[in-house]
Amino acid sequence: MLEQKKGEQKETQIPLEELFSKLEEVVKNLENPESSLEESFQYYNEGMQLLKRCNETIDSVEKKVLVLDEEGETYEF
Repeated sequence: MLEQKKGEQKETQIPLEELFSKLEEVVKNLENPESSLEESFQYYNEGMQLLKRCNETIDSVEKKVLVLDEEGETYEF
């Protein structure tokens, strides 16, 4: 069980740019007319998982972003 948690942590640490790159690759595979229906379904599932991870990463970054106002005070974005 402990190993699985470590693996999950590593997955969440993938840079957003890399997630987008993987997602772009999945889209190209989906657009390939030679892909079978079964392969397309697998690509779709993979793409949806990547999209979910992208959204989670963006949400976590947005929560950490602080905005500096004119008076030098910070507040969460």
